[in-house]
Amino acid sequence: MTVLAAAQGVDYWRWVPHPEVWVLIGGLTALYVYAARVIGPKVVPAGTPAVTRAQARWFAFGIILLWVAADWPVHDIGEQYLYLVHMSQHLVITLVVPPVMLLATPEWLARLVVGNGRVERIVHRMARPVPAALTFNVLIVLSHWQLVVNSASANGLFHYAAHTVLVTAALLFWIPVCGPFPELRISPPAQMIYLFVTSIVPTVPGAWLTFADGAVYSAYDIPNRLWGISVTSDQQVAGLLMKLVGGTYLWVIITVIFFRWAAREHADGQDPTPASPVLTWDQVAQELEEHPAPTP
Repeated sequence: MTVLAAAQGVDYWRWVPHPEVWVLIGGLTALYVYAARVIGPKVVPAGTPAVTRAQARWFAFGIILLWVAADWPVHDIGEQYLYLVHMSQHLVITLVVPPVMLLATPEWLARLVVGNGRVERIVHRMARPVPAALTFNVLIVLSHWQLVVNSASANGLFHYAAHTVLVTAALLFWIPVCGPFPELRISPPAQMIYLFVTSIVPTVPGAWLTFADGAVYSAYDIPNRLWGISVTSDQQVAGLLMKLVGGTYLWVIITVIFFRWAAREHADGQDPTPASPVLTWDQVAQELEEHPAPTP
């Protein structure tokens, strides 16, 4: 089938430039480096790194993932030929990139970005577990509606806007789990329940795609099939990806949270003065005042 498509003039792997993606990736990288090297040293306590090595590694990982998911060839194949690639793209930009980028963001930088005005109030209101989960899961379900998928495939600007909305909702969704604001993080048991409930939601559109009769999305019902994958098989694999891969990913995180929480509870039971699970810059500053570094 691929040979036939080539004979008919279909080039699945034709390189297509996406300058909007390059601007986004370059802009985020430049802003992060500038904040870490110029702004950070002025606002964190002396002797404290503005960005830890772990945070820098998380950022590099997140940028690479975002670039791969948003640029050629993933973007073009997912938008024009295979819905399973489109589904993989959505899983990456909603379940992987947001928590990675939040882990890369130090608290001082997050507070600098949201400020102390209207944006901060919106974030603190929408990043609570109930509104964050409702918004995220409703948008996930709507993103698989035929009208939305077909419109996104036909209109690049709509596709970009839809991804922006999804990523924003995903960032708000992940803040209670691994966000940089200690006051918005919920307890580990609550995090496990929070993610468990979310792991159930994808089974609805996932099952719908897996067991649907005929082509669900007209945008992907095209005669030239990449790798010979039929339109029915394409949407069935996409449904399985959403249900099994997305659900398994969330369950892996739940398992990690459980074992970390259990280990902490065990350690707290042996230590009469357990440390706070979330370290803030105020605590760091107080510790430095009480125990200043020895002068040479």
